[in-house]
Amino acid sequence: MTKILLVDDEQRMLDLLELYLEPQGYQCDKAISGKIALDKIDQNNYDLILLDVMMPEMDGWETCKRIKKQTDVPIIMVTARDMKEDVIKGLNLGADDYITKPYDEHVLLARIEALLRRTGKGSVVELNSLVWNNSTHQLTCKGEIISLTPKEFSLIGLLMKNPNRVFERDELIDLVWGWDSDIEGRTIDSHVRNVRDKIRSAGFPIEDHLKTVWGIGYKWTV
Repeated sequence: MTKILLVDDEQRMLDLLELYLEPQGYQCDKAISGKIALDKIDQNNYDLILLDVMMPEMDGWETCKRIKKQTDVPIIMVTARDMKEDVIKGLNLGADDYITKPYDEHVLLARIEALLRRTGKGSVVELNSLVWNNSTHQLTCKGEIISLTPKEFSLIGLLMKNPNRVFERDELIDLVWGWDSDIEGRTIDSHVRNVRDKIRSAGFPIEDHLKTVWGIGYKWTV
């Protein structure tokens, strides 16, 4: 099970995050300060850290800096600020992504999953004969490998791991290409078209599952 360390000086926020993430299959450990977080990292291995910025005594920036001296575990900075300077500061200190409060819980979950994929955390999603395997970075149908580009692989994996959820094009750009990408919605449409063609050619009924939500984006149905 994927293990996440939640770091925030508000106990209520820690409890709410745990309440949401654990039913999604994540094991959560909680730290109410940067110092406690560093102690826990000394004693445990984590797959990802959600780190709040605005904490007393040792803020998230300093905590991030010290964490990266101990481990290369991926970090998502959680902050009420969305100023460009704050984002750059966090990334320069070693953070891998950021999300601003208040955030949609589904967006947070998608960001966690996207970062775990980028850092190689293994996971497998299956639907009948179609298997998406992040540990081998392969999509297979009836045991045969479907050749995908890295972005196509990430895109179909994100959709398959979030069945029945509608993703807007801008959201897919943010989660697959990154928040600082300058690509446009047409690129998403092109990638989806390519993925459909490749999976269809492998003999899987892709039209039954990868749906276009007109005027919005795409979703995966089961």
